[in-house]
Amino acid sequence: MAPVRSLLVSILGFLGASAAADPPPTTALGVWQPPPGLDQVRIWPGDAPDGTFRPQPPESVETYDDPGAPGGKSQAVLNIAVPTMTIVPAREPRTRAAVIVFPGGGFRKVFIDLEGIEICRWLTTRGITCIVSKYRAPGGNDFWDGELHRQVTPAIPRALQDAQRTIRLVRSKAAELGIDPHRIGVLGMSAGGYLVAQTSNILTPAYRAVDATDRVSSRPDFAVALYPGHICRDDGSFDPSLPVTKAAPPTFIAQAWDDATDPVCNSLMYAAALDKAGVSTEVHLFAKGGHAFALRHKDEPIGTWPHLVELWLRQIGMM
Repeated sequence: MAPVRSLLVSILGFLGASAAADPPPTTALGVWQPPPGLDQVRIWPGDAPDGTFRPQPPESVETYDDPGAPGGKSQAVLNIAVPTMTIVPAREPRTRAAVIVFPGGGFRKVFIDLEGIEICRWLTTRGITCIVSKYRAPGGNDFWDGELHRQVTPAIPRALQDAQRTIRLVRSKAAELGIDPHRIGVLGMSAGGYLVAQTSNILTPAYRAVDATDRVSSRPDFAVALYPGHICRDDGSFDPSLPVTKAAPPTFIAQAWDDATDPVCNSLMYAAALDKAGVSTEVHLFAKGGHAFALRHKDEPIGTWPHLVELWLRQIGMM
């Protein structure tokens, strides 16, 4: 995987003409707020377990000029210490399925619009309740040594803790949300795709139980990983901290061959490991699309991935 500092350049390349030509994002201190009418809920009853990686500034929001986004702006959240989930209700006719979305950001930030709220706008029009995870991504980040520019395995997987808790919380609120507790999936992009792989395979709690919600299963019923990272290490080896087992749910994977941020080996190696474990896996590799394509490039082959996901969800009985 390329150094995390390249992630911003890659994403800006899709949000505008080029990183050099685009104006820098504006940063404002304060807690990110969802669009009007949506509920943002804290996932922990008190402080999140294990604190943060190191003392950090308060939460802040970066705003980018983004011609492809509603309103021409897109946001990312930095220095998250209080993780939340934002619930986006399904439109009629409802399928009673739900998807928890883990946006990417290299575990340094969370691209909450491009890879979160916008994804939910698509899913909810298909009758799927959508939940955006704003997981902890402290500025020092748990996954990357910023000085040596190398990938590290976190001693305390805070993002995984938040991801597991969010799945449990959504499942525990299934009746309240009008969803089937056995039709809850996860969808993640880039670093979020790695969280998809983790939550699919690491079913042992990554934290000590804090309430009755933690007695609920954190296993997703289906999983969608888009341009995942962190699985294929710099030396070409498979991430040793990621066990892949037959307990993983049916999985859909999509990536572009020309992804310069997270090499396609991430998808190839993960798909091969799932297949070896006997897990039903669908893989789509596109010639072009780069990184962080999300719902952009609708008129190109890579823009067909949402339709392919819908066909796949029907095939596995989740829609």
